[in-house]
Amino acid sequence: MLAAFTFNTAENLPVGLLELISASLRVSLSAVGLLVTGYGLTVAVASVPIAHVVRAVPRRHVLTALLAALVVSSLVAALATSYWPLLGARLLTALAQALFWAVTGPVAVGLFAPRVRGRVVGALSVAGSLALVLGVPAGAWLGRQSDWRVPVAVLAASGLLSLLTIAALLPTSRPQDEPAAYATRPDVRRFRTVLTAGTLSATGAFAGFTYLVRFLGEVSGFATGTTDLLFVVFGAAGLAGVSVTGAFLDRFPYSALPAAVATQAVGMLGLYTAGGNPAGAVVSLVLMGGALGPVFMTAQNEMLHCAPGRTDLALAANSGSYNAGIAAGAALGGLILSLAGVRGTFLAGGLLSAGACAVLLGRTGGPRPTAG
Repeated sequence: MLAAFTFNTAENLPVGLLELISASLRVSLSAVGLLVTGYGLTVAVASVPIAHVVRAVPRRHVLTALLAALVVSSLVAALATSYWPLLGARLLTALAQALFWAVTGPVAVGLFAPRVRGRVVGALSVAGSLALVLGVPAGAWLGRQSDWRVPVAVLAASGLLSLLTIAALLPTSRPQDEPAAYATRPDVRRFRTVLTAGTLSATGAFAGFTYLVRFLGEVSGFATGTTDLLFVVFGAAGLAGVSVTGAFLDRFPYSALPAAVATQAVGMLGLYTAGGNPAGAVVSLVLMGGALGPVFMTAQNEMLHCAPGRTDLALAANSGSYNAGIAAGAALGGLILSLAGVRGTFLAGGLLSAGACAVLLGRTGGPRPTAG
């Protein structure tokens, strides 16, 4: 859970430090936005190939190597004095995260009975969502009090603590022998539907979320200090969303994902239509924040049910497609930002999220078991 918190903070921290990094390195906001785009693109491209290469390596060894890469890349990023070394460090972190979520899910849920695995996925997602509640807001505040490099360096410390704990305590076993190595009800069609909807949803979410700080300042009129508080509200909504969803995930595993995606669409379109009003902006922000974490969490949980082969490879594919959406969304948002302003990024994001919901609702009936 600490490793999940650290990885998610590392992934999203540039959003909270966007203005500081831009001023410090003398690059445009769109260039700093590429730190998010490049990260997501790397995860998208590398997830499945890396998972395939290490498919026979004991997970304790894999996780310690991934966390070592996180520690090193965080230190390199903290020492960067120009844009390109920072981008290189981000890509190294992305390579580690490309495999992290694929490996962590089966390892964690394999320790528990199948009937409660949804709650285990929820617990991991709560830890990841704390990155938005604590990690990114605290990092943004710390960056303004000192330098943007300081919160980046702090990630190395939490990554090192996770590394030492996992290296000392996690048992060593063959991946194919783990209890959650294979899905409960393999279904190729459902697998493809979830991948498609997850990619569209991530594209929509990050078309707007990447530039959320600017939206809250320019459109909603909030001061910088208030924006920090709203980031906490956004993260708290996400934490509440994954907590509530996780509690019911085992009972409603097939309706949770469409509900989360629909809520995200309503929140983003609400920001577009009512974001100029502070009260409307806060309500819509809560809806969007409450859905962002559950979308990825419920998609991961579906993979444990419908993966047509090994669950780690299916989770890698899900992580890769979701991060492809992140990369596409950040790039799309940067394009729309220059053409139609920051409000347009949330209109595009809301429409894409609605499209993802339509894909899921177009799936008739429940899962159709097929041969693995």
